[in-house]
Amino acid sequence: MRDLPGTAVMRAARYFNQHKRLTLNDCFALTLAEDIEDSILLTGDGPLRAVAEGNGVEVHGVLWLTDELETHSIVPLRRLYDALRILHEDDLVFLPKDEVLRRIRRLARLI
Repeated sequence: MRDLPGTAVMRAARYFNQHKRLTLNDCFALTLAEDIEDSILLTGDGPLRAVAEGNGVEVHGVLWLTDELETHSIVPLRRLYDALRILHEDDLVFLPKDEVLRRIRRLARLI
């Protein structure tokens, strides 16, 4: 949990008014990412990504994160495999199916 000072809340509200495709929560996430040094905004939302990158915020998606977890051996491969399977099977998760399946198949050969 992190508190935002009034100036940051006002900036988030300005973003919300300027960018009709962003949700208020998107705008708060963007504001936090701008204010926290060396932060990375994790999103798959195209409009949020565009605004964040335009403001100089580093942005990556969930699949980048799973790749980083694997590359740096942060989680066991089996756990990563299971997580990708769950994401793939969830109809409310909107990730590129072919990319998720490619990672699942590769991990299946490694575990």
